[in-house]
Amino acid sequence: MIQHFSFKPLFENTQLPGWSISFFYQRERYQAEYLKDGTIEWIGAIPSDEEVVKKMIHELMLFHVYD
Repeated sequence: MIQHFSFKPLFENTQLPGWSISFFYQRERYQAEYLKDGTIEWIGAIPSDEEVVKKMIHELMLFHVYD
């Protein structure tokens, strides 16, 4: 489960999509950029079960950003 999920816009002009995200997963902190096409670019470490984590991130972004 992802914990302490946070996001902020990559650009000052909030009309331009793109977000910097960070969260904890299995006691490890991860950072990434969530781009306008749904691509996730990891900054640093990549979770071992990346596809599962990506699905959780997409769901959180849909709930917080696109709702």
